[in-house]
Amino acid sequence: MPKAKQLPYRDFVTLPAEIMRVQAESFKASMIRRRSVRQYDSKPVDRAIIDACLQAAHSAPSGANMQPWHFVVVTDPAVKSEIRVHAEKEEREFYNGRAGQEWTKAVEPMGTGPSKPFLDSAPYLIVVFQKNYAVTSSHQRVNHYYVSESVGIAVGILVAGLQHAGVATLIHTPRPMGFLRKILKRPVNERACMIVMAGYPAANATVPVLKKKLFSQVVTYI
Repeated sequence: MPKAKQLPYRDFVTLPAEIMRVQAESFKASMIRRRSVRQYDSKPVDRAIIDACLQAAHSAPSGANMQPWHFVVVTDPAVKSEIRVHAEKEEREFYNGRAGQEWTKAVEPMGTGPSKPFLDSAPYLIVVFQKNYAVTSSHQRVNHYYVSESVGIAVGILVAGLQHAGVATLIHTPRPMGFLRKILKRPVNERACMIVMAGYPAANATVPVLKKKLFSQVVTYI
């Protein structure tokens, strides 16, 4: 196997330890303040902010550098309303039987239900598609690797970037999501995996009272 071409890594910035600690603490504080917001203000968010965060998400590492993602940014009110109609139909069926008692009990503290008004009110709906394979210009199929893991990392960077920039978010995963590919006219090799709402919280926005696990319960040093 031929050796891959390598270049010197010149972009890493080495910082003094104190600045590293300050930046780490600042990022931690920003992320701890993040909550899933379901009520949005109509005030628009500068598209340049959304673009910058999407570019950061696109920088995510991916299996074999296949970059198996596509982000569809929806701002058109008519398209958002169409998405809401289909999503709520699936959610009603989900909550009325498919979910099961265990799931219903688990999400009860969240106060969620089949109604999803944030699909209309959030200024931006970022629909995330995972590309399970690519198709070349000569119609050859190219497999992608670690697709779910790669897309998950990219979305994590997107949500963190939006929060750090001062934009509230919510991740919504209606099941099934095949309607999104049809509405947004995406190719058959792509599958919608989540919708990221982005905008400013409404003045009357509320969030549920939740308790995080202790740090010592989720981290082990060996």
